[in-house]
Amino acid sequence: MRPARLRSRKPTLTAIELCAGAGGQAIGLDLAGFEHVAAVEIDAHACATLRLNRPQWRVLEEDLRSFSGTSFRGVDLLAGGVPCPPFSIAGKQLGADDERDLFPEALRLVEEIRPAAVMLENVRGLAAERFADYRASVLGRLERLGYVAAWRVLNASDYGVPQLRPRFILVALRPSAAEHFAWPKPHREVPTVGHAIGDLMASAGWPGAPAWVAGAQALAPTIVGGSKKHGGPDLGPTRARLEWARLGVDGLGIANAPPDAAFPVSQKPKLTVPMVARIQGFPDTWTLSGGKTAAYRQVGNAFPPPVAYAVGVSIRKALLKSLAEVPAQLRLA
Repeated sequence: MRPARLRSRKPTLTAIELCAGAGGQAIGLDLAGFEHVAAVEIDAHACATLRLNRPQWRVLEEDLRSFSGTSFRGVDLLAGGVPCPPFSIAGKQLGADDERDLFPEALRLVEEIRPAAVMLENVRGLAAERFADYRASVLGRLERLGYVAAWRVLNASDYGVPQLRPRFILVALRPSAAEHFAWPKPHREVPTVGHAIGDLMASAGWPGAPAWVAGAQALAPTIVGGSKKHGGPDLGPTRARLEWARLGVDGLGIANAPPDAAFPVSQKPKLTVPMVARIQGFPDTWTLSGGKTAAYRQVGNAFPPPVAYAVGVSIRKALLKSLAEVPAQLRLA
């Protein structure tokens, strides 16, 4: 379910990531062939995760509102997962009096950096009709900056992620590259939770693992990161926990370890953070910094790497095709 690494291609394309979190989008874009020149993130645990896994990256622990992009002007791709605008601002002007809305800051940085391409992901709720004016204002701003932009809802399960996780993706390109861009096509095979984490569920010797795998042949509900203001990690509200129960999972918390040989065969096990990370599309080699609650929230709030990879490949192809059409003397100017 994890994307294969692309072969190295020239020329190298660069990326800067905003609100990078634990690196879900960055992993996918890295695999798609983008070299990160910086990753901007305000959460200390997430920054520690990025530094732990990619010590060569320039990780900037900063508030996006005070971050200046002028020194990164000319980067090929500006990407990010800016926090979703609250539903209460529907119909108002872009960024109106709500400090939780960071889309205006992302657009400010697009103007400062002037990348060849932009990729911003958000929750599906932003696709609602009541946000039509908001979306139009974003597209209008990008058009005035010289981009051709479009939104689309992509389902994570269509790209190898065993989870119902629709995301609203914005892609913006210069006209010369936009004509070559195509949204990635869905995979034919849809994974299941049982197939994705069956080996992890059996790793401590639980005798109930084979039967559990056989009963977990469906997609997971959307994993949520939860709020820092409320308790420890769990798998979401009541409706989500009921869906997890149908998959044979106790969603009332996250386990410290997989079920062992003494765990009752008839009892529903809880997921561990590594299990949740794999369901989210993270590679097993990606280490999460912080305790269980901090690690789970990083995973739950992440953009699935395989989806970022699929969109990143499409953007890369469009950029390289447009670059190939530029006369050599202009490229060298």
